[in-house]
Order: sequence, then C-alpha cells, then structure tokens
Amino acid sequence: MALAGSGSSRTGSAPLDEAAGWSKVIAFGTDAYYTSPCQRVRIANPVEGHYGGWTITFAEDALGVPDWITTFDRDTPAEVVTAFTTTLVEGLGNTFRDRLRGGKHYTPSSPAALLAERDWHPADRQPGAHYQLSPDGHSAYRIRIGRLHEYDELMDPELSTWRLSGGLDPLTAPTWQAYFSTSTPQHLIAASAMALADPAPVSRVAHAIPDLHLPLVTVHPASGPQQPRTAAALARSTRAPGNPGTALPIVPAQAAYSAPPRRQR
Repeated sequence: MALAGSGSSRTGSAPLDEAAGWSKVIAFGTDAYYTSPCQRVRIANPVEGHYGGWTITFAEDALGVPDWITTFDRDTPAEVVTAFTTTLVEGLGNTFRDRLRGGKHYTPSSPAALLAERDWHPADRQPGAHYQLSPDGHSAYRIRIGRLHEYDELMDPELSTWRLSGGLDPLTAPTWQAYFSTSTPQHLIAASAMALADPAPVSRVAHAIPDLHLPLVTVHPASGPQQPRTAAALARSTRAPGNPGTALPIVPAQAAYSAPPRRQR
C-alpha cells in the first residue's frame, strides 16, 4: 500500500457520504467540505492548496479553536484515510466512549505497540524524533520528542507529534505523509496505522502508481469485469530496499485513462 499511490479519493469520502446527518458542500466544482451532525468535526478535501488531500479538525466547542487536527496529503493512500474517517464516523456519536477504558472496543496498546507486534522495528535515531520502520523499509511512524505548543501544530502540520509516511525513503524524503496533532485520539491514529501495516495487495489504476515505485511493486491485471475506461492493478511491496529486481508487466496502456489537468488558482 505504501508504494501503490493514492488511489481514488472516493474511497476516503465513502464513509462520510454514507454517514447519516453529515452535511456536504462542493466548492469550485471539485473541493468537498463535510460537517458532522454535532458540528464539532469539519473536514476539507480541496483539490489544490499547499497540502491538498484531507484536513480533519475536531473542536469540543463547535465555534472554538480545534482541539486536534489531522492532515493527509494528496498522495496518502486512500485506505489510510478511509480507516481514519470510518473509525471517526462510527465513534463520534458517543464521543468515542466505546474506545475509552472500559468500552467494548478499548485497547490499551498504542499505535507504536500495535506496529511493533507487526514487526515494525526502531529506525536509527533521528534528531528530535523516534521512528519505527515497516519490515520492507518503505513505511515509517514518527513520534516527535519534546514539548510542542498545540497551536504550532494547528498552524503547521509538519510540526505534528505523530506522522505516518511512505516511499522509497519514508524517513527523510517520503512520497506521502499523514500528520496527527498531539490531542488526536489514539484509536484514530491506530486505525490508519493498522491499515498501512496490512500486507494485502490494493487495487489501483495502473498508470497512477508512482514511476519511482514500479521496480519495488508487483503489478497484476485485476481479474473480473472492468469498467470501460479503467483498469486496476494490484500493488504490493515484495522486495527489500535496494533490491529492485525485474519490473513486472503493467496493465495495457489502452486500459488506462488520463486524469484531467489540475485547476489553477
């Protein structure tokens, strides 16, 4: 998943579109904005912007400064976003009581502990942060060390306490990044982390897989009937870093489609 590209934004928006009582507004023809029934959660998915992707905020006071903010950049795999939004929608109605101590879905394990159980290992120490790397070395979880003012995190996602990232070098030059501020509920971060740690192949339009990642993924045409202008590919990291091996066949070019150009502002 970490190397397969972002996938369809519809995957991330599906839990929100299907959730009862959530409002949705489309601006500029492409940008989507969601608000929860309680007015405490606001979500933006603008096509353009510095980060693009998804920005999710929660404020106990609907008109107040957000208590926490999560940002998925435009290249974050859709499955990582979907795991977060699905868990958010499911638990918001009772303010996540089921996930707190004594709740039926409570787990005392932190995201770092859950990843360690899946063989994510500590990386060489980086200044100011603790890192865990996935077994294949192409996904990373970062915990920033030291005190950070909460408003700094709200202003600049890159200062967030927690980060998931992926790519050829997920520590210092990631292809994509997901940021979680200090007060983001741990079970929401864990949901995204567990989605990223899932070794199952994912479905992608073949040409959307980043070119730099192609030597490190196995690509197979999807079986079953396909939509006329789309073709899916299964991408999965199968080789250790530095051992690209032989590139495998990609879905035929005529099955792919060209994305429309980005709107300029």
